[in-house]
Amino acid sequence: MVNPAQRLATNADGEFFVDSSCIDCEACRWVAPDSFDGDGAYSRVYRQPANGDQVRQALMALLTCPVSAIGSESKHDMSAAKAAFPEHLADGVYYCGYHSSASYGASSYFIRRPHGNVLVDSPRFARDLVNRLEALGGVDIMFLSHRDDIADHQKFADYFGCRRIMHADDMGGGTRMFEQPVDGADPVALGGDLLVIPVPGHTRGSACLLYRERFLFTGDHLWWSPDQARLRAGRRVCWYDWPTQIQSMERLRDYRFSWVLPGHGWRREVGAANTPAALDECIAWMKSVA
Repeated sequence: MVNPAQRLATNADGEFFVDSSCIDCEACRWVAPDSFDGDGAYSRVYRQPANGDQVRQALMALLTCPVSAIGSESKHDMSAAKAAFPEHLADGVYYCGYHSSASYGASSYFIRRPHGNVLVDSPRFARDLVNRLEALGGVDIMFLSHRDDIADHQKFADYFGCRRIMHADDMGGGTRMFEQPVDGADPVALGGDLLVIPVPGHTRGSACLLYRERFLFTGDHLWWSPDQARLRAGRRVCWYDWPTQIQSMERLRDYRFSWVLPGHGWRREVGAANTPAALDECIAWMKSVA
């Protein structure tokens, strides 16, 4: 629970604040960018919400925080913030919110589609979110991009009876029972609009999910860096092999997509026309820091 006694001194004076239990996952910054940013070590409230919409976004950030590091001086009606999740992004693709500390605050997404809904990586198993997902038709498939972002997968599988998919090279221990392992380096089609693309590097079994040749769910393989205004990967958080991750990035040149939706890092609609050049720049940068 948030602790007002541990309120960070870098917060702006006023109603909302971040305490020192923050793990700097950045989730609050893209949920409520008008109020939250980073101070170099933690997230903080750099500007207090000035209107009703900004208050709602701040409350959404409070719900999203994986370690309950965001608080307010007074109680608020949370109904509008709860109803905002999952948040629709485009064409049946939603951002779930409700990040889990078990995945170090990774994002998860929901795809509503006629041939069966998909949960991409695992959010926190929060009753309000579960009820909303159920109202949208439930979960038929749960795609896990890699071993780090599985969080409450078992609770979702037990509740919805969904089929879990992950690359076999990342399966082990509590994930051996997954219903559909993906093997090898070749892409695997899941119906006509979903394609699993193995991208080893961050972990040995990292994989992306491509939906309708438009939305690329990238796990921890690729994200948008707002500071650099570029696509980027994480050299310092490459747990398997950086040269392999570069090769995996090069293979993404073969696919068409316009959205990058990561687990960690910022999402962005790059645009299909801009994606090849953005990928090439990212690959060149990755080789420069190899």
